[in-house]
Amino acid sequence: MADTFNPFETPEDKEPMHEDWAAKRRVADATRRLIHNLVTSTDTASDLYKIADAIDQQADALARSPSLYGLTAFERADEGKHGTRFHLGYEMNPVFGKCNPVAPPFNIWIDDDSKRVYGQVRMDWQYEGPPNSVHGGFVAALFDQFLGIGQKLTGQPGFTGTLSVRYIKPTPIDTDLRLEGWVDRIEGRKNYMVSEMWAGDTLTARCEGIFISVSAEVVGDLQNRYSSKK
Repeated sequence: MADTFNPFETPEDKEPMHEDWAAKRRVADATRRLIHNLVTSTDTASDLYKIADAIDQQADALARSPSLYGLTAFERADEGKHGTRFHLGYEMNPVFGKCNPVAPPFNIWIDDDSKRVYGQVRMDWQYEGPPNSVHGGFVAALFDQFLGIGQKLTGQPGFTGTLSVRYIKPTPIDTDLRLEGWVDRIEGRKNYMVSEMWAGDTLTARCEGIFISVSAEVVGDLQNRYSSKK
């Protein structure tokens, strides 16, 4: 299958490949709401136990369905029915995947004219660290994913080598955040990337990352380590 899917052309959400992914996005959205409501809830123990029983039933139902473990397993199964690795990353990535309830609503796009990468995200209360602020580990994860995509501007994207985050101000929870990144320089296989995170007019964090371009053989070796069933 020719892989022409590019989710990073514009900031808008891209349509799911087919109805199965659309349904999975709906489950992920409902699960995100569940997580948010659980974190902020003050329900009694008896009410929470009832909710837990209902969730257990749904989890058991999913456990009875056929399962695949890892993006490579999905890519290689059913003659490409689930999509290419770019489709799968867009849906299942743990930092910005539309079908992964662990991921916040995070959109990333690249402007080829300005040679910049842009992002927008809103971190809800399940990501709180310091009071009313995003946990620093999640700030770093956002930068890692964001710059990992932004290094497409180099023409030789690779894996994270070093990530250095400067936490300038607390990053507020439940607030629209914007990110901007660019290529600082390229030295051999090393892509030096820089990014900033803003809440309104306030710069909350800055990141410098080094990403190491790798060969197709290295990627293939990692893909071949998967098992279709744990």
